[in-house]
Amino acid sequence: MKLVQEDRSNDSSSATKPDVVGYFEGKTQSILSRYGPGPRVHYHTGLVDEPPPPGASILDLRRRLIAAQERILWYAAEVWDAPSTFTGDVLDVGCGLGGGSIFWASEFGAQVTAVTCAPSHVDWVERFAAQAGVESQVRAQLCDALEVAGENHFDAAVAFDSSGYLLRNEWFRRLGSLLRPGGRVFIIDCFLGRPEYEEAFNLYWRTRIGTIDEYMAAAREAGLRSEVFDDISHRTEHFWTTTQALTKAEAQKGGLSNAEKLRYEGSHRVHALVRQGLNDGGLLYALMSFSK
Repeated sequence: MKLVQEDRSNDSSSATKPDVVGYFEGKTQSILSRYGPGPRVHYHTGLVDEPPPPGASILDLRRRLIAAQERILWYAAEVWDAPSTFTGDVLDVGCGLGGGSIFWASEFGAQVTAVTCAPSHVDWVERFAAQAGVESQVRAQLCDALEVAGENHFDAAVAFDSSGYLLRNEWFRRLGSLLRPGGRVFIIDCFLGRPEYEEAFNLYWRTRIGTIDEYMAAAREAGLRSEVFDDISHRTEHFWTTTQALTKAEAQKGGLSNAEKLRYEGSHRVHALVRQGLNDGGLLYALMSFSK
């Protein structure tokens, strides 16, 4: 991952759409290498209750991270009562390589519209859905999340570590139109607890992290009712302990260029910052849901 050098301190959207598209296009191969081979490939935080053992291998650390990513999906499914809420038409906002979309389709029978802004990811989502045997249930769509067409079309919308890339007020208003009466919005993301964490987080992930209050206010303005709020910061802290161990191990491999070494060092520093923020309340990681 690369740091963004431009000063966007006065830009309410933090990163432009070309920035975000370029970021995810550029990350595709590293995501596949680290979290593949699929068909459920995730690029999000996971549940890890213990730090990794000293000296764990790169392969073991990757396996731990992949298991943690699946674990958080099962946890969310329980909190959100997925057997009843993910059985209809579901909009997966910022679907990445489709891991979550395939999960909801495979495990709960959802018909998923998987929205991505990265052109190459459409093919990956379709390829992985076919491998998982849910190609008839997962439809990949290349578009901005604010430009999804339709009215009263979805029973649920889910955003997993993707809502920070969206203008919250506009997005919640759009969801208010896209959802059928009684439809639900499900979000898992990192939220800002204290301002000193904001700049580094935004620059690294080319995003705009928000506060819990910001999300709640945007949802109210859009006519959506708040339901579940579940702070799981303490259960995600060691996901970042594990990514730190992995980046350190990867950086120690031979044959790396100076640029590659610098990227690993940058990743290690920011991942350490996230772990610290989750520990001291500067950052929060939580599930939330709203209903129309």
